Amino acid sequence: MISFLRVDNRLIHGQVVEAWLPYLKVARVVVADDEAAASPLVRAAMGLAVDGSVEVQIARLRDVDFPGLSDDSHKTLLLVRDVQGVLDAQERGLKVGHINLGNVHYASGRKQVSPSVFLNQDELKALEALAQGGTEIEIRGVPNEKPLLMGEIEERFAKPS
Repeated sequence: MISFLRVDNRLIHGQVVEAWLPYLKVARVVVADDEAAASPLVRAAMGLAVDGSVEVQIARLRDVDFPGLSDDSHKTLLLVRDVQGVLDAQERGLKVGHINLGNVHYASGRKQVSPSVFLNQDELKALEALAQGGTEIEIRGVPNEKPLLMGEIEERFAKPS
């Protein structure tokens, strides 16, 4: 079962390893990312960063069995690089109940909604649609931070730059 879906363009890094993994107590981390899956060096580094007791799978987004992940009994942290990755996973059968936006870097056309999350209008609309469908959306870097919820995200996005 997907315990937590985190959108983080850095995928497996210190915050995930030191804060989220102990907090979530997952048995498996799945990285659904084409770029990471294509690089043996990145795959090796990510695999070594996680304690050996936690299974790590790194695969191209189109190769991940999202219905299987949603329905099996293993507590799983799913990591995708961006909001589009969430949408692609959902189209491929992922049941999304909770999304944490950890790091979405600045790019042209994106507005800052937290110190580490920048969204464009299409990403915000996609998150709103997910929230209206019952998915809990939050922004926070580590578990002990107060999360920004969808209403606050929308308010911050609406403020002039």
